[in-house]
Amino acid sequence: MYLEARYADEHDYDAWEALWTDDALYWVPAGSDDPADMSVLYDNRRRISTRVQQLKTGKRHAQVPTSMLRRVVSNVEVLAIEGDDAVVGANFVLGESRADVMRTWIGRTTYRLRVVDGTIRLAAKKVELINRHEPLPTLGFLI
Repeated sequence: MYLEARYADEHDYDAWEALWTDDALYWVPAGSDDPADMSVLYDNRRRISTRVQQLKTGKRHAQVPTSMLRRVVSNVEVLAIEGDDAVVGANFVLGESRADVMRTWIGRTTYRLRVVDGTIRLAAKKVELINRHEPLPTLGFLI
């Protein structure tokens, strides 16, 4: 989780993408917890790869200039062990500085972690922003 946060903050897109399993799900709900409702992000593994490729071009309008990011991950707890997966929850505070604007993103992340070939990988990541029921500014980076 800490490694994933550092890769995202430092825009190390290749390393961040390599953390994901083939059946991965990256989800940021907007409003309710029902995936059938609107989501900020609801990416399968192929869409994760597409998102990373777009960010790597340096031409993604929502990220010109690129946001400077730093997050703090805290209150980490193992929520469940389900077969080969560990479900882990953590709180986060993320500072984003871009074009003379400083934003603070706060929420809770639930990870589904799995050991694949001796390495801990991300099978799922759900990011619940505390203000997800309100209109959100563009989220053009990896949260």
